[in-house]
Amino acid sequence: MKSLIDRRNFIKQSLLATAALSSSRLKVLATPGRIRGTDSAKKVIILGAGLAGLSAAYELTQAGHDVTMVEARTRPGGRVYTLREPFADGLYADAGATRFPDSHNFTLEYVRLFGLNVDPVLYPAQPVNYIRGKRIVVEQGRSADWPFDLTQEEKSLGPDGLRHKYTDPIMKGIGDPVSRDWPPESLEKYDRLRPSEFLRSQGASEAAIDLMRFGLSSEDFDNLSLLYSAASEVLDDGATNQYMIRGGSDLLPKAFAARLSDKIRYGSPVVRIEQSSEQARVVIQQAGAFQTLTADRLICTVPFSVLRTMEVRPAFSPEKQRAIEELPYFPITRVYLQMRKRFWNEEGASGLVVGRTDLPIMAVWDNTVNQPGTRGILQSYSWLKYGRELGAMPEGERIGLVLRHMDRVFPGSHENFEGATSYCWDQDPWARGAAAFYKPGQESSLHPHIARPEGRVHFAGEHTSTWPGWMQGALQSGHRVAREINEAS
Repeated sequence: MKSLIDRRNFIKQSLLATAALSSSRLKVLATPGRIRGTDSAKKVIILGAGLAGLSAAYELTQAGHDVTMVEARTRPGGRVYTLREPFADGLYADAGATRFPDSHNFTLEYVRLFGLNVDPVLYPAQPVNYIRGKRIVVEQGRSADWPFDLTQEEKSLGPDGLRHKYTDPIMKGIGDPVSRDWPPESLEKYDRLRPSEFLRSQGASEAAIDLMRFGLSSEDFDNLSLLYSAASEVLDDGATNQYMIRGGSDLLPKAFAARLSDKIRYGSPVVRIEQSSEQARVVIQQAGAFQTLTADRLICTVPFSVLRTMEVRPAFSPEKQRAIEELPYFPITRVYLQMRKRFWNEEGASGLVVGRTDLPIMAVWDNTVNQPGTRGILQSYSWLKYGRELGAMPEGERIGLVLRHMDRVFPGSHENFEGATSYCWDQDPWARGAAAFYKPGQESSLHPHIARPEGRVHFAGEHTSTWPGWMQGALQSGHRVAREINEAS
């Protein structure tokens, strides 16, 4: 009876979610708006058919410009990639972008534009935590017995309360990360600070810091820019709901590509970028032969992790070259275990993120939370140290390790396991990492140079945006660079 009630509630929430995307209550968000064409149409080459390239191509085409896209892969979407094999019963799982909050106006705008259906992101009433060898089920309305030597106040606050208590001072003074001149000099002190140093300065105990970095090594935790993390929190502070695209996130890039198919050249990796004062050129390899394409402007959406391996003539400015060489990318490995039934729902773990651990599997997601049927897919989501280590293993060994750890967090995993696959973004030659981030000091030193044009070469991609790692960032950057080119003389 409980599963029937849950399904009815889900259907109701799905209908409400789809209605919300077209309702007036979301119109308070600034919509991207179409780009008006100019009298002089430009010839533009776009490197990459991910969401950044696709949105730029769509807007430029609508404005009357002549666009050609070159894509190394034989599919659109880049790091928006949905796996449909080797799963049974029509199940699928996103290997990259999975969800988006309703504060992401660019994502919402294009989801509405292409008429895609969405489902709400549900979170379990009783998530499972596995930390220091202890399995903890957090019951709603009750505090957990965390295996840390916390003060009485810290115990009562729990992980989320601790974050609010100790990070509110920086959140209140962070300003608007979307503004063109952000971050101001006044925030550079936060950019240089390691997160643990800041938390200690706010009075957090070592135990509280350990709990707040749950799952991350102390080295990984301190390798993330405090300013970068705080800006991410501020940007999503106004979100009230999160959604998933029904059928898989790749339906969004596929919708773009269907309208731009005659402009995309797949299987065309870039070998060299060239430019002069009069034109931009790109040398691609297609079917074993080299070809040179020429245009008035060029948009590079290639991740810097890949761009640093390409030849550029003449070289970009020293500041841009430094950003290309030094910008780090998250190593993320995701392993998908198909289960005969969704046994984890039986103890209240019914939602997207059903588990958090300090094991190599790190977070546990239920990829099939919004999909019909009895079978399900449990995913491990590992990043930084563990993502790199799992990614370096042969796939069979990787899957075996994840299954063993999954059985500790969700007993019954071995019994219900039917098969598995995995995806390591570090090993994708056209990504070489899952999403850009900043180390301490880099938000101030690299950020100002990442999106800046170099002559006739313009830059887009999630790494050039205020929302790195999100579909919103890619889409916003595509829209920005299309406007740059449309307005260029």
